[in-house]
Amino acid sequence: MATSIVYYSGELRTESTHIQSGQKLTTDAPTDNEGKGEAFSPTDLLATSLANCMLTIMGIVAQRKNIDIDSTRASVEKIMGQDPRRVIEIKIDFQFPGNYSNKEKNLLEHAALNCPVANSLSKDLLQTIKFSY
Repeated sequence: MATSIVYYSGELRTESTHIQSGQKLTTDAPTDNEGKGEAFSPTDLLATSLANCMLTIMGIVAQRKNIDIDSTRASVEKIMGQDPRRVIEIKIDFQFPGNYSNKEKNLLEHAALNCPVANSLSKDLLQTIKFSY
């Protein structure tokens, strides 16, 4: 079964619909690649997806272990390369709202670094991850 339907709406934009929920997402080409930059670009989504996945997997572990990570945020930076044009590095800085034991930190960090998106990306793509407590 398909996960989503993607429609090219013209002017370097797409609209994606998540089949199960009906939620919609628009992308736009970035300003450095002939677009208007009025929405996430596909490569923005790639970088952001890594942070989303890491937070989700940390959330699963936190829920199981009764660790409060609500309000944790991630700052995401995507670095592009040329020849071929591609994402060469994703930098993520997680900022946690509370104090955690070393055991809890280790559990959360291990979960994040082993999320499905992190494990699916090319080993050539540098993932620079910082955990700020």
